[in-house]
Amino acid sequence: MGRQPSPVKHAALRAGLAIAQPERLGVDQLEGLSADVGVAVAYGQLIPREVLRLPRHGVLGVHPSLLPKYRGAAPVAWAILNGEPVTGVTIFRLTERLDAGEILSRRETAIMPGETAQMLTQRLALLGAQELAGAMTSLAEGQARCEPQDELQATLAPKLTKAQGEIAWGQPAVDIDRLVRATWPWPGASTTWKGTSLKICAASVGDPQDTPSATPGTVRQVTPSAIVVATGQGALMIHELQPAGKRRMSVREFLAGHRINVGDMLGGTWQETGGGG
Repeated sequence: MGRQPSPVKHAALRAGLAIAQPERLGVDQLEGLSADVGVAVAYGQLIPREVLRLPRHGVLGVHPSLLPKYRGAAPVAWAILNGEPVTGVTIFRLTERLDAGEILSRRETAIMPGETAQMLTQRLALLGAQELAGAMTSLAEGQARCEPQDELQATLAPKLTKAQGEIAWGQPAVDIDRLVRATWPWPGASTTWKGTSLKICAASVGDPQDTPSATPGTVRQVTPSAIVVATGQGALMIHELQPAGKRRMSVREFLAGHRINVGDMLGGTWQETGGGG
């Protein structure tokens, strides 16, 4: 079975628009269009300078962060991982430097409690589309106002690695909860149990006043709805998990086929640092 067309291609086909899917974007495909503006979203490749200069108003990008913060491939994940209370979308003009062009507009939104990178990405995609439409209207009406980015405020958000998803139980429960949310669905927050890999898919922070005396990574309580694990500060309540080679499942489903006991250790010997930082 072949690769399915993207939602963008489906929409273009319904609208009767011409579609080109070159392996690499070049001047030859675009110079005859006399375009007023270009738009690039999650393109994933370097756009040549010659292409960026073709449209009269340049090429606009939609970035899921409040630039200049979190330039790079994983801005949503890093915003959650770092405990940011808010994030947003930015419409900016692309240059040859990574996410560094002048800003046309930004829209801020709070990061909701329990929100995963996947959930937040979907929400920011809708906000980004709305903000892009507004920016395009401003350009068409000659009302667009651009401002340069403050390089002193710039931070980077590189793509996460699989190793960054490894849980260090010596960290505070609140940080591990952020790791779980920030790394879903990639690369996932993982640990080990009885020598096998275990991915934590959904979790929450236990009572902040609860300071377990058990070694971090120790299972303190097992109920049909949660596996409670000691951390370096507070306890983490695991609600959904995925054993190696199996599907994502609730704790109730997991317990139907696995016997996990109070006192069991997750992650083997625990570390003071690790995870997503």
